[in-house]
Amino acid sequence: MDEQDPKHQDHDLIPDAQEEVKSMLKQGLDHPSTKPVLAGAAVGAVVGGVLPVVTWPIGLIAGAGFMLYRRLRP
Repeated sequence: MDEQDPKHQDHDLIPDAQEEVKSMLKQGLDHPSTKPVLAGAAVGAVVGGVLPVVTWPIGLIAGAGFMLYRRLRP
C-alpha cells in the first residue's frame, strides 16, 4: 500500500462543499465552479428524463452533486 496520504486528506468534504456553494452563490457565473456544476446538472436532468427509473429532478441533483464533487476532489 502507498505510504503517501491522498491529496485532500486533511479536509472534510461537507465544509468544503458548503464554502464552495456559498462563494458560487456570491460570485454567480464569474466563479470558476458555477458553469461546470450547471452543465453537470443539465446533463443529469437529461439523463434522468431518459431513464425510466430516475426522474429529471433526481438526475439534476445527482449531476450537479457529481460535478461539485469533481471540482472539490479532482
